[in-house]
Amino acid sequence: MKFSPLILTLFLIGSLNAQWFSKSKPVVLNLMPVPQHIELKSGAFRVTDDFSLGVTGRSHDRIYGGADRFLQRLSGRTVLFFAQGFLNEKTTPTEGKLIIRVQRPGEVKLGEDESYELTISSKGIVLEAHTDLGALHGLETLLQLLSVDGDGYYFPAIQINDHPQYPWRGLLIDVCRHWQPMAVIKRNLDGMAAVKLNVLHFHLSEDQGFRVESKVFPELTEKGSDGNYFTQTQIREIIQYADDRGIRVVPEFDMPGHTTALLTARPDLASGPGPYEIERKFGVFDPTIDPTRESTYVFMEKFWGEMAALFPDEYMHIGGDENNGKQWDANPRIQAFMDSMDLADNHALQRYFNTRLLEILTRNGKKMMGWDEIFQPDLPKNIVIQSWRGRKALIDAARQGYQGILSNGYYIDLCYPTDNHYLNYPIAPDADLTPDERARILGGEATMWAELVTPETIDSRIWPRTAAIAERLWSAPEVNDVDDMYRRLELVSFQLEELGLTHEKNHPMLLRRLRNHQDITALQTLVDVVEPVKGYTRHRFAKYTSFSPLTHVVDAARPDAAVARKFRKLVDAYLANPVEGITQTTIIQHLVRWESNHAKLKTTIAGSPILKEVESLSADLSRAATVGRDALAYLELGEAPDDVWIASSGVILENAKNPRAAMELMVISGIERLREFAISIRP
Repeated sequence: MKFSPLILTLFLIGSLNAQWFSKSKPVVLNLMPVPQHIELKSGAFRVTDDFSLGVTGRSHDRIYGGADRFLQRLSGRTVLFFAQGFLNEKTTPTEGKLIIRVQRPGEVKLGEDESYELTISSKGIVLEAHTDLGALHGLETLLQLLSVDGDGYYFPAIQINDHPQYPWRGLLIDVCRHWQPMAVIKRNLDGMAAVKLNVLHFHLSEDQGFRVESKVFPELTEKGSDGNYFTQTQIREIIQYADDRGIRVVPEFDMPGHTTALLTARPDLASGPGPYEIERKFGVFDPTIDPTRESTYVFMEKFWGEMAALFPDEYMHIGGDENNGKQWDANPRIQAFMDSMDLADNHALQRYFNTRLLEILTRNGKKMMGWDEIFQPDLPKNIVIQSWRGRKALIDAARQGYQGILSNGYYIDLCYPTDNHYLNYPIAPDADLTPDERARILGGEATMWAELVTPETIDSRIWPRTAAIAERLWSAPEVNDVDDMYRRLELVSFQLEELGLTHEKNHPMLLRRLRNHQDITALQTLVDVVEPVKGYTRHRFAKYTSFSPLTHVVDAARPDAAVARKFRKLVDAYLANPVEGITQTTIIQHLVRWESNHAKLKTTIAGSPILKEVESLSADLSRAATVGRDALAYLELGEAPDDVWIASSGVILENAKNPRAAMELMVISGIERLREFAISIRP
């Protein structure tokens, strides 16, 4: 059976159950991202302790490292003792049960060939790729194919031909607003490689910190980092670690705004008199680099030259966002300069600054990248625009000849559910763009801004939702079934744990801390049905600073609460066919649990004062669950609810919608639908 992307989607969507049978047990594909082309075969390759691999073709240390990591992960999952040891060019044979054929070493750069072909039969496995980058992707797909039955582990027989939909598939990690050390970066690079992301956008300067050592200007970290920064040796280590996994590292040094930490060290570059201190709050602040002094560009020449030598990628990100212009407006000398240069407004002045930076980057062999605000039609066409304010800016840039990537809709720090990101296309299926304009939209990036995360919580905001974004950037646009995405995502989330990511294991740890190592059952029941408030709403609940504790219940809550989502789906299924059965029984079981949970949690709260903030939320969950049970009782009896119940239940559910402790109950909409359906049967 052969499938084009569309036919593959039609075959797989709904369950992605490309099924065949190993004896009596069906095998289900759990691939994420979904490959471009799959041909199912009969049979399977059994994994036994004599499993080995060989590498042929023009090799590179990258493929041996990747093959070694694959072998160790396969051994860890199967608990088989493979005889083959550490792999390198001298010790790795050219034959094996798995043969990796690579035509040439790949360059970790935009547009490199990342395709691969994977063939599995009962006799063995062959992975072929033009570059070792493609081979690394194929090894990740192979690991996702690993299946198990009563006879042990096996790979289903299959033929896969695969390549990415977009060449730029990134994750931005902000290490400035809250410091994120080396361990965070490395484990997330491993996670990125597992889902075929290929760009780490490294946000390295902000109002709250400057995070890279400069040997030319050591004061930048001496005064602007609180001692938390990467040395140049560590940066090279991260770049090599990423390169080994086929991932580019694109640094961002944000300017002319978002520069308080830089100006703390170099107040002579500022547009206002200062003094300057590292910013401890979050938001948009006034300190801005002065673009009218020639001394500014003397600094820029040396700084960007040093960073260009440190970071090998051809692109460097200048930020350029959220300059409020207040210091420029208040500075008579800057205003006089604007008059003398016939610069009509602050946009024109920032264009002047960007043009000067572009000249410096070009002299250093780099291409410039920036946020929406840098887009000006008179800039050269080889810059890249990163759209955070909306897809329109991306499309406008593409129509005018500029390359761009999408981040609007991929802001994972804002705690929107996975399906919001998953159905967000860099190029909408109905977009009115020419082929050339489409080609200029290079892909997208998930953005992990760090106002409200620490090293122990950041993974829970990145994963597993970013795996769904990775699929959107890799797979054909027709692969868009939300239910099946969630099915596969659950398994992928579990698999990502083997890479050291903490998004699953830190969740109960945080709850145990809140309970002072006491039983967390009642607290878990509540947290299972709440989510952090969306967007920037959380900042309304407290005035957060760099020193604020991020150890509240909301920090343990998941951005996409699976129990709540599945409950809403159950309600939808029941209302589509409201008869007694498993669905109705399961709904009742949920409601009974939530109804009785508040009494248990009150006892818990008595011994954990920090949980007092969720007491009213818990009480409202209990009352709302009672409304849901009443609605089902009316439906079962065929009786119409009276006016008193209609009024009182409406008030209960409206109150339950109100966020508390920066969280909101995510089952209320399902209970509302039960109530509305019960009311609808009134004569």
